[in-house]
Order: sequence, then C-alpha cells, then structure tokens
Amino acid sequence: MPEGLRLVGHKGADLIAPGNTLESFAAAVEAGVDTIELDVLWLRDAHLPLEQRAPLVVAHDWHDAESRTPLALTEALDAFLEPPLDQVEIDIDIKLPGREEEIVEALRERGLSERAMVSTMEMYSLARIRDLAPELRRGWTYPKVTKDWTSKRWAKLPMLAALVVMRHRLPGLAAEQLPKLGVEAIWVYHPLFSKRLARIAEIAGVELIAWTVDDLPRMRKLVAAGVHGLVSNDPRLFAELP
Repeated sequence: MPEGLRLVGHKGADLIAPGNTLESFAAAVEAGVDTIELDVLWLRDAHLPLEQRAPLVVAHDWHDAESRTPLALTEALDAFLEPPLDQVEIDIDIKLPGREEEIVEALRERGLSERAMVSTMEMYSLARIRDLAPELRRGWTYPKVTKDWTSKRWAKLPMLAALVVMRHRLPGLAAEQLPKLGVEAIWVYHPLFSKRLARIAEIAGVELIAWTVDDLPRMRKLVAAGVHGLVSNDPRLFAELP
C-alpha cells in the first residue's frame, strides 16, 4: 500500500452494504478504510423555525431519504465513538447549504472535530464552516453536480464533452481558488484528474482525493500519477493496490 494514501469508503461501503448506514460503515472498516465519507442533508423543512425542523439526516438526496428511514446525523456520529468506528476519520459531505451550525455543534459535542473533515460542492458552506469552526478541516468537492448524468444514456456524449473541457480548465481554476478557499483538500471526480492538477495541489499544500473509483486498474493509475486519496464504493479493492 502506498504510504500516506488516504483510503475512503464512499457512504461507508455502498457496494458491500447499502450506503449511509451503520452496516455499511462497519463493512468499510472491515475492508481497511481509514476514512468514511457520509452524506448529510436536511429534509424538506428548511422554512420552519429551528425548533420545529427535522434533524439533519445521513442520506445522499431527498429521494434516498424518503426511500428508507435514514440515520439522524447525531445517531451516526454517536456510532463513531464506539468500536469499530472509533478508529477511523470522518468526512461529512454537505449536500445542502444552510444548517452548518448544527453540523459543527454535533461534532464539537462529541469531541470529533479533530477526526473530521467537512467537504462540499457548496462555496457558501465552505465559507460558513471556516467562520464557525476554524479548527475543522475543509474540502472543496468538484464539480458541482445535482444529478447522476452518467446514468442517462442520452446525456453520456454531452457529459463526456463537458468532462474534457472541465479537465482542461480545472488546474487553472484550482490555482486561483485554492489559496482563496484555504481548504485542506480538493475532492475531484476522478475523470478530471491530471498531472497538472496534482502539481497545483502540491504547490497549494492540499490533499488531492479522487472520487468515486470502483475499478482497480484506474485506482493504480491514479496512485501512480500522484493522488493523495481514493474514494470507493468497494473498499475491498484497496487491499489489491501495490
């Protein structure tokens, strides 16, 4: 295993057990991750006063939350205080902006701030977390997407064309934005990785983490080219890395 490579279980281990569940988190630990990424969002109640809102939940989107009974964020974080989850770091991926104070409070109440990173595509949330909790590590997730366009057959060709453009532009964008954002990591959709981007991340002193990679040959290429971390739905693959 390459020294210092961050091994991240996406939603825990979504290809082993349904993601964003305690079972999936435990499966990820068993597979050897050092970090578990979990998604956090609020339900359709943002207009309500704080005391009337539903708790923040661990789910990818509203459809995911409505299809099952999701964990409350507080319930999920409590589990990271007990074995086997007490040995790994946490990445909280904020899916919707606007309730950052509750995330910070939940982490601080449990003494988890040092073990946690907050990552998001939302610039507002990055700035808000910086103001509320300078001690919390932050990660900029790129690009900002709201749907899985790769699952739509008609969108594949336009998506591929867009990825080519984004891959070309991202190193320059990162060189401009990373010093302003002051983040500790950039989480990048793996087709957008390039050696130029790796160089920019090195200069900026931030971790470059590629998501979400479920193909072993692709993992090996990314590691050889300079990524600092990999995110996978199947963390069992990490054991087969050189």
